[in-house]
Amino acid sequence: MPTKKLMEFLDREKVKYVTIRHSTAYTMSEIAALAHVPGKQVAKTVIVKLDGKMAMAVVPSPMHVSLDHLKELTGADSVELATEGEFMKLFPGCEVGAMPPFGNLYGLEVYVSPELGKYDEIAFNAGVHTDLVKLAYDDFVRLAKPKVQDFACA
Repeated sequence: MPTKKLMEFLDREKVKYVTIRHSTAYTMSEIAALAHVPGKQVAKTVIVKLDGKMAMAVVPSPMHVSLDHLKELTGADSVELATEGEFMKLFPGCEVGAMPPFGNLYGLEVYVSPELGKYDEIAFNAGVHTDLVKLAYDDFVRLAKPKVQDFACA
């Protein structure tokens, strides 16, 4: 079941969304296939540290976060991937690796690749490895207030 925090937030904001239940899966390509959603429309949430401060970098699932590009775009002196041990306490109720891309719910800044903005709808993990949420990209931007930066690479 999707996290209560996420669903209450979307409902309170009167966002139209669909939840897609699938068998347990851990890789974004497997999740996209099980949910019958094109992989490039599935948002992958990567937790990074910008000068030691946690942030979310959100990219289409087939892409990767370029730490060098993110460093250049944010002006940070150091950018590195956070370890699961460093970030999981920030996401109560979420399974490891299934955090939804709403950093505002967890006190984190969100950076999103403009590649996701090419699609009317995006899908993302809903806090568990058995559910996706699909909603309008414009609603995601309105609610998450991400900084749109070109830091994704193939």
